[in-house]
Amino acid sequence: MAKKKEGRKIVLRLYVTGQTPNSVRAMENLKKVLKKDLKEIYELQVIDVLKNPQLAEDEKILATPMLSRVLPLPIRRIIGDLSDREKVLLGLDLTTEE
Repeated sequence: MAKKKEGRKIVLRLYVTGQTPNSVRAMENLKKVLKKDLKEIYELQVIDVLKNPQLAEDEKILATPMLSRVLPLPIRRIIGDLSDREKVLLGLDLTTEE
């Protein structure tokens, strides 16, 4: 389980391309990680780059699905279907308890 710091809120953005198999799989995998490891300490924004191409361009999103930890800084990004829980937690720079 990810260690919580009191008062810390993690803001995540998941960039997807419509309802493609990879996008759906990434969302399902992310929900599992969030439910198990982050519980109530996160805010998730899902951004469909087909519906928001300008935002994707502004954020320099070159591949999807991409998970971006916006807060706390620095921004961290992970590309892929998020199927490896440990890599997701490491990519988000969260420590895990044994």
